[in-house]
Amino acid sequence: MTELPQPDEPIRVAVVDDQALIRAGLKLVLDAEPDMRLVGEAADGRAGIELALRGDVDVVLMDIRMPVLDGVAATREIVAAAPQRPRVIVLTTFDLDEYAYAALAAGASGFLLKDAGPPELLSGIRAVHHGDAVVAPSTTRRLLERLTPALEAGPGAADPERLAVLTEREREVMSAVARGLSNTEIAATLYLAEATVKTHVGRILAKLDLRDRVQIVVLAYETGLVRVGDVG
Repeated sequence: MTELPQPDEPIRVAVVDDQALIRAGLKLVLDAEPDMRLVGEAADGRAGIELALRGDVDVVLMDIRMPVLDGVAATREIVAAAPQRPRVIVLTTFDLDEYAYAALAAGASGFLLKDAGPPELLSGIRAVHHGDAVVAPSTTRRLLERLTPALEAGPGAADPERLAVLTEREREVMSAVARGLSNTEIAATLYLAEATVKTHVGRILAKLDLRDRVQIVVLAYETGLVRVGDVG
């Protein structure tokens, strides 16, 4: 079993991207952070899997379109082999958002646009490392707007009866998460304490055997609990 780093140890990050310039840029950003350490680079999905599973990686920054094996397939293999760590953040562009959605369904803990600034990238890495997911409301809404055709075909892909284990309140919270609301926004909308919202999210994850909020979003659309028109 891989030994997890202590809280005061740096976050160990691996970069998987076929563009040397992108890897170099990410290295510069990561090297400037005292709480992060770049532990490896790979230029294709197959090499990325080997890198991610060698035991000293906490977070993988994964490109989508690469030679040998694409980022979606690589993400799926990494998550299947090591469900808890490392966690994968997909790097994408607006033109490839449909691939990002596929990667989230494959088990990625989040997605970031390649034109995101360093603060957003670093914040995303830290959030994923601590067990959260990179699902910023504004980014989620933009992604879902671009994925309307795919998501309209999505409901029914997963069995709606899977949600029968949830209470009515848990379904409300799940719907709000899928619409891109933060815990603070959900608390205000449903007149709950933020700590109560966190408890509901934890129960949803446990009951549905999901890894994080990203998978809540994916399952909500696949089961038809939330539809594209509900986002806004």
